[in-house]
Amino acid sequence: MHERIAFLNGAFLPERELAVSVVDAGFVLGVTIAEQLRTFRGTIFRAEDHLSRLYHSLEILRVDIGYTAEQLKSAAEYVVASNRQLIHPADDMGVSIFVTPGRYAAYSGPGPSVPMVAIHTYPLPFYLWAHKYTGGESVAVASVRQVPVECWPRELKCRSRMHYYLAEKEVQRIDPSARPILLDADGCVTEAPTANIVAYHGEEGLIAPPVERTLPGISLKVVTELASQLGIPFSHRFLTVSDLEQCDEIFLASTPFCLLPVVRLNGVPVGQTASGKPGPIYRRLLAAWNEIAGFDLVAQAQQFRHRL
Repeated sequence: MHERIAFLNGAFLPERELAVSVVDAGFVLGVTIAEQLRTFRGTIFRAEDHLSRLYHSLEILRVDIGYTAEQLKSAAEYVVASNRQLIHPADDMGVSIFVTPGRYAAYSGPGPSVPMVAIHTYPLPFYLWAHKYTGGESVAVASVRQVPVECWPRELKCRSRMHYYLAEKEVQRIDPSARPILLDADGCVTEAPTANIVAYHGEEGLIAPPVERTLPGISLKVVTELASQLGIPFSHRFLTVSDLEQCDEIFLASTPFCLLPVVRLNGVPVGQTASGKPGPIYRRLLAAWNEIAGFDLVAQAQQFRHRL
């Protein structure tokens, strides 16, 4: 085999043949449920958690794809095993599982609509974050607000993300290296695009926004487990921008990079990271995450940051 394969509606095919129709509701309306996973040494990390979240999203949309979670997991593992033959043994890949409701009748005409179920892999873009494990991330609060829960529940993992795009464009006009933080209409912190926010305050421990205000991140779940193992208090509560400004450390948690330290908020150094270096709590959490992965996440990202 000399090229990556993908899965589409029960069949395995060359990845280059995987495509979404211009009359598919996922393309026309952005009605796409998606899970982004990654591998650790070729094994999909927390596949069951990701699939549980995917099926919950499908329940919200009332879409029946005709596959069990175990069948999707098996298909994903086959795609990963096949495509791993094409990469370095120490490298890893991202895994995308996405579902659309099928064709959009107003564009495609009458007839049955069959959901599109697809799985593909991609090289993890380590070049985007390899330097941030030690150099830190910069974030800025955007004026673009999070989608209200009256529009769709936060636990819905979908690709309707125009607000992410607009928020990123806004903050990057001021600081090209910054990622946005989105607030609710009431001014409370929710999340960053594709990442949960976790803060640390010496008097409280780790703090994350209320679960009903954010996407239930798989990496955030890992952080709660690691905090328990390390004896670090963890709680959920409403967070304001002022709260973040007074924290000792801030982190971003997301599947591709696992955990990154935030060293600047709105251009101002964050608490104990005023030196521009990650704080002690971050270093403890990252070391514990390395134990889960079975290797040094930073070293891997550095090794493969320049691969094609």
